[in-house]
Amino acid sequence: MSDFDRNYGAMRGVGTDRAIAIDEGLRAYMLRVYNTMAIGVALTGVAAWLAFQMAGGDAILTGGRAGLTDFGRLIFSTPGQLILFFGTLGLVFFVSFRIDRLSVGTATTLFLVYATLLGVMLSSIFVVYTHTSITRVFFIAATMFGALSLWGYTTKRDLSGFGTFLMMGLIGLVIAIFVNILLKAFGVATGPMDFIISCAGVLIFAGLTAYDTQTIKEMYDAMDDGTVAGRKAVMGALKLYLDLLNLFIFLLQLLGDRR
Repeated sequence: MSDFDRNYGAMRGVGTDRAIAIDEGLRAYMLRVYNTMAIGVALTGVAAWLAFQMAGGDAILTGGRAGLTDFGRLIFSTPGQLILFFGTLGLVFFVSFRIDRLSVGTATTLFLVYATLLGVMLSSIFVVYTHTSITRVFFIAATMFGALSLWGYTTKRDLSGFGTFLMMGLIGLVIAIFVNILLKAFGVATGPMDFIISCAGVLIFAGLTAYDTQTIKEMYDAMDDGTVAGRKAVMGALKLYLDLLNLFIFLLQLLGDRR
């Protein structure tokens, strides 16, 4: 009898309107995630370029350290880089762990502040790599990200087990980077290790792009109110932002033309 009722309801269109509403709600939610992420990426790029110009711009490329402004000496110094590194790291942890207590506006603002500070920290890429190669690699990274995120959104395959493997790989990558930094500090040549780390980074964040997209999609609940849905959108944007940015950085290390 229940089967008959369900089939009869389907024939009469019962439940169709709800399915359409859920589908439209999911699309609006994912669009909000991608739009917030895109604003963060754009803000990082603008902040990086402006910070490079304020640090001395082309004068750095021709005159080296002599071309640095006071601002440039501050942000490119070891203490300045450490402050930016721990400041951005602390901010992303704060947002991640306090997201349930933050308003949507505050969470979004903190995400944009984080994206801006990270742009300032990454402004040194304009000193290390040619502008043309930075642009080229960014479009490669964006294309890869778009394709992988689309696959993660549309695939019917459960990527949860894949995600566990990727998180283990990410932990190993962080340890390898730390060891690599220590070796460089002691004057040890790390050329092959740099290459391996960059390749591993590209593979890990390529996989995380698909995995995180599926996870963010599954976080959607049509019963969420505006505040909860907004918080989820900000966290989803932060995850995808980090995936794209790290994918770009590791690809730049592999494909970028150094000065």
